[in-house]
Formats: sequence, C-alpha cells, structure tokens
Amino acid sequence: MSTQTNPRKVLVLGATSGLAMPVCRLLAEQGAHLFLVARNGDKLAAVAADLKTRGAGFVETAVADLDDTARHPALLTHAVNALGGCDVALLAHGVLGSAAELDASFAKANAMLQTNLVSPVSLSMWLADYFVSRHAGVLAVISSVAGDRGRKANTIYGASKAGLTAFLAGLRQRIDREGVTVLTIKPGPVKTAMTAGMKGEEKFADPRKVAAQIVAAIDKRKDVLYTPSIWLVIMFVVRHIPERVFKKLDL
Repeated sequence: MSTQTNPRKVLVLGATSGLAMPVCRLLAEQGAHLFLVARNGDKLAAVAADLKTRGAGFVETAVADLDDTARHPALLTHAVNALGGCDVALLAHGVLGSAAELDASFAKANAMLQTNLVSPVSLSMWLADYFVSRHAGVLAVISSVAGDRGRKANTIYGASKAGLTAFLAGLRQRIDREGVTVLTIKPGPVKTAMTAGMKGEEKFADPRKVAAQIVAAIDKRKDVLYTPSIWLVIMFVVRHIPERVFKKLDL
C-alpha cells in the first residue's frame, strides 16, 4: 500500500469504466499518483477533478481510443514518463454488447474482439516488457467469469474474455519469475452502466465492494481474483458440468 511519502504510481486504462472509477477513488485516498486514459474527454476530466479532491498526489490524463493498437507504444511511453515510472497498471476497458446482435453480425463480433481481447493483449505486452525491465510491477487486468466457460447467452463476449484469461495465464507463467505480478480479475455481474437494464441487476455486486477487493488483490500481489468470492465456487461447478449435460442447459 502506498503512502503520502512514497506514493504508488498507477496507470489506469479505461479510467471512466464502472469498475475503474471506484478503484481510482480508493487509490486517490491513499495519495497515489494517477495517469488516466479513456475515450470520453469530458467524462475523463470530471473523473480527474474528483480524484484530485479525494487526495491523489498527481493526476494526468490522455484521451485515446484504445482500439487503435498502433498508438499504444506512444501512449504508454507518454504515460510512464508523465508518472516518472509506473508501479501498477490497471486495464479496465471493455464492452458487453447485445448477444443477439453479436451472434448475427461478424462485423460487430470482430469489433468486440478488438476491444476486449486484441487491445488489452497489445497493451499488456508493452507493459509486461516495461515491468520486466524493472523486475517489479503489477499488471492488473479485468477479465470476467464469463471467460471460464462458453455459454450461448454471451458466446462472443465469453470468447473474448476466455482468450484474455488464457493470454494472461501464459504471460504470468513467463514473467512471474522476473518479479512481475500478473493479476487476472474475474468479476461476476456488477452494478455499472454496462449492466444497466440487465435481468436480475438488483442482485449484482456493489462496485465499491468489488473495487476494494481489487485494490486488496493488487496489494497482496495475487494471481487471480474472483469477485465477489462466491464466483470462485460457482464457476468451479459450471466448469465441471459434463458437456453432454451442459449443452442442454439454458445458461
């Protein structure tokens, strides 16, 4: 945990997302130095102003479309230089979309895969090289429990998160010995703008509680976080349902 005399330097990609914002608020209260990246400039400016009032020791921002992987090296270099180094990088951008529309349109499916898989892989590869060069750092990436097993309810979204989870597992095995932590964050449904209007949303997790678990997992340098923790049990059961049974279920 950072302190005012030794502030943690944190890069947040997708800083205006429903999970990134409460995480940033907790970090700001610790006096962290933050570099925030998001697509919406107005919303990003409002988030930055809020974090300054909450105690962040430094806040800088950049407006960027993270789907544009060609710009990643320049963006990340600028962010790290602005912070004067980087201790933690949180990748929190992603899209959910309509399962029916995604199943019916490869163009829309491809766009989701670009946002949820290709973009974070590109960012993670650059950041992994940076952290390995320092033999320190935490790369925390938000995936999803949806990636644990493909389901007809979210075929494309689940595939994007399954690919991301598998990539992070391989990356972790490659660079953990270099002193770098790769944290895969697997939330269940959380009450955010992305899930608004979904069936059963009244039962979804409080983003503030999920954010607290994310910050704790970063502090403890965990490898994988299921949040809320009940999803560790739920997905263990889901993964072990025999395929002949699973394919007949309406999940």
